[in-house]
Amino acid sequence: MHRLNLAVYLTVIFSVTPTMPAQATDWLVGPQRALKLPSAAASLAKDGDVVSIDAGLYRGDVASWPQQRLTIRGLEGGAHLDALGNAAEDKAIWELKGNDIVVENIELSGATAPALNGAGIRFEGTNLTLRNCHFHHNQMGILTGFNPNSDILIENSEFNDNTVDYPRYGKLGHNIYIGNIHRFTLRNSYVHDASTGHNVKSRARESYILYNRITDERNGSSYLVDLPDGGAGYLIGNLFHQGANTENAAMLAFAAEHNQTLPNQLLYLVNNTLVNDHPGGSFLNNHSVATAVLINNLLIGEGTELIGPVQEDHNLRSTVNALSNPANYDYRLAPDSLAIDRGILPGLAANGFNLTPEFQYRHPRGSEIRQPQGPIDAGAYEFSVGSKN
Repeated sequence: MHRLNLAVYLTVIFSVTPTMPAQATDWLVGPQRALKLPSAAASLAKDGDVVSIDAGLYRGDVASWPQQRLTIRGLEGGAHLDALGNAAEDKAIWELKGNDIVVENIELSGATAPALNGAGIRFEGTNLTLRNCHFHHNQMGILTGFNPNSDILIENSEFNDNTVDYPRYGKLGHNIYIGNIHRFTLRNSYVHDASTGHNVKSRARESYILYNRITDERNGSSYLVDLPDGGAGYLIGNLFHQGANTENAAMLAFAAEHNQTLPNQLLYLVNNTLVNDHPGGSFLNNHSVATAVLINNLLIGEGTELIGPVQEDHNLRSTVNALSNPANYDYRLAPDSLAIDRGILPGLAANGFNLTPEFQYRHPRGSEIRQPQGPIDAGAYEFSVGSKN
């Protein structure tokens, strides 16, 4: 009887003990490694693995990644993949197909494709995080498809000069193009010089554009931010600059393509600094019947128009004299700016999202805690003697 009970006991123990997952492999890539190129790791890595790439320039190397829960990271200052015009599956430098992917400390440039949408990354899975990455001189920076369950987070990253020769081909390239997903968050990032395309285009049901510098500097974009399908948009604490040679008069566009007559949409612009150098341009073109709510924004420049239904509260229209050094895109407040102590606490959005800015952009590709002293200031920055941009 004793042996029988012991056997039953052991059977129970082993049947309820979970199987331990296999330990993740960290695949090391670099000129002095066994794996010389990232594409070699793409063919070997399994679900849940890590790919660590030594700093350096990897020319002409592109890859498709089918793995789930993969982390790809650059080491010691970052890895740069210059595609030299190549694209995996005629789509991107990296074609990411799996779910729950993290990419960190990677620079991607030089992708072209026959369809004129060669991207640094084409993402086809569910849930992606990009952190401390740089996308430049591709036809598209990042391009994602339709996935209503997907969340995408981009933080502390830079996108610039991702474009297509529009006069020659009649097609636009965008720095960031997010498809029909659940939620898109862009924060603490530097997005600039889209050149005829959009700096940020998002078809996500929810778009959170938080504490970024989104600017036309050397080139003129089409829109700084385009939310063409409407939805719920939260633009808080951003620096926006529209150049004189922009393709569209509006800096920001909402529901320009779809869902104009849906009333249950949300658009909040809170504590942004918008500088418009385009004569006759507008800060916002809201194509929806839903009312956009603008609170504590600092509006500077030639075009002061807000098109479409809007509700304004404690916004300030001013000149570049309100800013510390606008010629160098330093949009901190001047000591005598009328924006100081101008704002109010924004409170909560209709769905309960807290609209009060917690941070402010710090160049390049960062942020710092925003610390009001007295009433909150209008615009993206809280005035502070000796603060850093």
